[in-house]
Amino acid sequence: MKTKIKITTMLIFASLLSISALAQNINLKIKGSDTVLPLSQKEAESFMKKNTSAKITVTGGGSGVGIAAFLNGTTDIAMSSRKIKMSEKMKLQDAGKAYKEVIIAFDALSIIVNPANKVSQLTREQLEGIFTGKITNWKEVGGSDEKIVAYSRESSSGTFEFFKEHILNNKNYGTSILMMPATGAIVQSVSQTKGAIGYVGFAYVEKNVKTLKVSYNKGKSYIEPTVENAKNKSYPVVRPLFYYYLTKDENKVKTFIEYILSTEGQQIVSSVGYITLK
Repeated sequence: MKTKIKITTMLIFASLLSISALAQNINLKIKGSDTVLPLSQKEAESFMKKNTSAKITVTGGGSGVGIAAFLNGTTDIAMSSRKIKMSEKMKLQDAGKAYKEVIIAFDALSIIVNPANKVSQLTREQLEGIFTGKITNWKEVGGSDEKIVAYSRESSSGTFEFFKEHILNNKNYGTSILMMPATGAIVQSVSQTKGAIGYVGFAYVEKNVKTLKVSYNKGKSYIEPTVENAKNKSYPVVRPLFYYYLTKDENKVKTFIEYILSTEGQQIVSSVGYITLK
């Protein structure tokens, strides 16, 4: 019996050493979604503190930028706030590259306005009207007689794509909509412009902007973006956040992804301001 216990203990110890060795040798590049960026940065920072020889570089630029880097082999993991497109799938297939998709967290996409704005809620239809350019003054949606200044992410952003599909019903953005290169720039612009409106990932919501309640049932009920409302699925604009990697790189990325999916990794998801998987 003692011999069996000894062997089992040695196997467990050897397994732990093996995992530790894998973590120590990690050298990863992660690129893509601005929404996922603060989460990946925190996860990488925490992981590298525990595994001092591991090196993880995280950069933003948008989901489209990350997936393009993934396609051309200049990043190990693509961060995305949208699902990979059919055209992107076909490029991978044509190149003979098998890939895997992992959901690492969820996000309550939030509509933000300047705190001085007296409007506190909008329907999906009103948001569609604002971002397609049909509604141009706040008085048309119960606000002051003031011009609406609408901010959006650029077309390379997964959030741009998600918003277009789920809020605009795939209609085109209006020509007057101001396209911003980063989510932080939207928050800053909305905080400084009285008539402004924009949309951002939940983790980017700050005290210098105000979130709006949203209705997806033509004004019968309006739901505020909160972690609780996202978890109980009452808030209508919740989306998964993705990692994409090549199947051949599974051993290279596995330890880090497993860390994100672990209890500790999911605690970081909550601390950053996103919604955990469970």
